[in-house]
Amino acid sequence: MTINIQYVKMKFSESMSSYVTKKLQKIEKKYEWVIRTDVFFKMENDSSEKGHICEMEVSLPGPKIFATSNEKNFELAVKETISDIERQLKKRKAKFTNQNISS
Repeated sequence: MTINIQYVKMKFSESMSSYVTKKLQKIEKKYEWVIRTDVFFKMENDSSEKGHICEMEVSLPGPKIFATSNEKNFELAVKETISDIERQLKKRKAKFTNQNISS
């Protein structure tokens, strides 16, 4: 899987990049058919103490999977986004398995 990390209108963070890469490598081991993941970090002025946004777009066979979260720090945003991506990947894997059984 190719991992592409972009920081939108903010400085690059080596620690966040390695954190995300480590988390995504765990997903890659479970779902080897994932082709590529694009990760976007954004800051937003938010009065509710949030504003740390993490978006992920995952390319795989079939339609792409997308998830985003807005939290009070990037670590929480990454965790939330990845758990959403994993939920969608589980659904997709179940579809694949059911299609293979019925074929």
